[in-house]
Amino acid sequence: MPENDPRPLLPLWVAVLVAIAGGLVYDLGFPDAGIWPLAFAGIALALVSLIGRTSWSAALVGFAFGMAFYLQHVSWTTLYLGPVPWLALSVLESLIVAGGAVLIALAYRWVPRASTSRWVRLLWLPLLVAGLWCVREAATGSIPYGGFPWGRAALSQSESPFADIVSWVGSTGLGFVMVAIVAGVIEWVRLRGWQDLRSAIPVTALALVALLLPAWPTTTTGEIRVASVQGNGPAGYFDERAPGDVLEAQLDATEPILDEPGVDVLLWPEGGSDLDPTRSPDVADTFDDLSERLGAPVVLNTVTTRDDEFFNTSLLWRAGEGAVDSYDKRNPVPFGEYIPDRAFWEPLAPDLIGLIQRGYTPGTNAPVFDLGSTVTGLAICFDVIYDELIWEGARDGAELYMFQTNNADFTGTDENQQQLAIARLRAIETGRSVVNISTVGTSQVIDPTGRTMDALPAYEQGAMVTDVELREGLTPSVVLGGTVPFLIVAASLGGLVAAGVLARRRSRREVDSEG
Repeated sequence: MPENDPRPLLPLWVAVLVAIAGGLVYDLGFPDAGIWPLAFAGIALALVSLIGRTSWSAALVGFAFGMAFYLQHVSWTTLYLGPVPWLALSVLESLIVAGGAVLIALAYRWVPRASTSRWVRLLWLPLLVAGLWCVREAATGSIPYGGFPWGRAALSQSESPFADIVSWVGSTGLGFVMVAIVAGVIEWVRLRGWQDLRSAIPVTALALVALLLPAWPTTTTGEIRVASVQGNGPAGYFDERAPGDVLEAQLDATEPILDEPGVDVLLWPEGGSDLDPTRSPDVADTFDDLSERLGAPVVLNTVTTRDDEFFNTSLLWRAGEGAVDSYDKRNPVPFGEYIPDRAFWEPLAPDLIGLIQRGYTPGTNAPVFDLGSTVTGLAICFDVIYDELIWEGARDGAELYMFQTNNADFTGTDENQQQLAIARLRAIETGRSVVNISTVGTSQVIDPTGRTMDALPAYEQGAMVTDVELREGLTPSVVLGGTVPFLIVAASLGGLVAAGVLARRRSRREVDSEG
């Protein structure tokens, strides 16, 4: 095929099949399979299926890729709620993927028309395609109702040699590099780059830098002894339980470590106390006793009520003082922890919507606790997928992170491993240790390099007492924050518009010259 041939690389029916295969392969790059090179293969299949496509056929191909990926990737949503939320989420995300596919197809159409230079094809086109992939990820991560940034390309790389990139440019930057490498290889092959090996320099240089660039170094300031407890209690939404059963399970799991010397803080998971100690004197006495016996504060989580509003709240509890600080979950899950626009959605699925009678209000307080000897950053369950919250914790002085989660509603699925991968990337991104504690596991302590230091197996009661390294200093990812995603999105959309304008002008000149 000539280098600037506008025809599709594949017939439409083949492209749809390739896109479906790409979505399935892409999912295998993420946990639980976690075969990270397959994420690159899935991206390659997705891009190849879009080359030469019209806008409508690109939308179809993109939708096929999105459905194949999301139906597998978020299948854990069906465990208790059935197929409707799973299908609705998959379709919504896939529609956004379809829109992004149209933009990528336009890039493949316009850039070759805008310039006949091989170097433009080898440099501009891969970077533009990578940026437009990130535009789509930015859309899924922000709309609707705050978005769902689950399944971003970077989240497949928590245990790959590319993971260190997140400390420099965050998850969006890592995703950009991944797609740029794949798109660069595809363009090199399309242009028969083996005929001039110099043409391999751009993509080879990018891949080598990405592989060899070390994580940004942060500075060790000491260590803290953290006791973290996985109660494995009946914490699921539909679990049969009486009030206090989850609290009792956590207390049972905590008992063996109450005589451990030198503990600096006791950490419990999300929902670790199903009774609010700020409203129950008996439960308050229980946490006073825990804190007094350990000689350390307790970080717990419960449901609190203020001014007729409900909050998913973490509390810092000290013996004799009670709750000295609190953090309310910043990003409650729509249709899981609250119902947005209930009047609209309830007639469409009254049984499902009716399950959630109590909606959580988003918090506004800072995601950090001052433990006395250090400051810890916080995130509650799906909070961990939202970049701004994590960056805020580091900027507010966190020297480690404590992530509290409850995976009981996703027992036996990939959700827990996917969330752990995100926690591992957060450790590398911020240069901080992470203690990720779950009600039912898998719970882990992760060092600033992403290495697992301590762990509890899933669905077993247990506790860890771990000496956790403290770090200070901000990585470029934290310092730059939202600047990197903004620049990638803005530059990519601007680059696509420029390619369209240049392609149109060149086409007009060619018509005029022929006339």
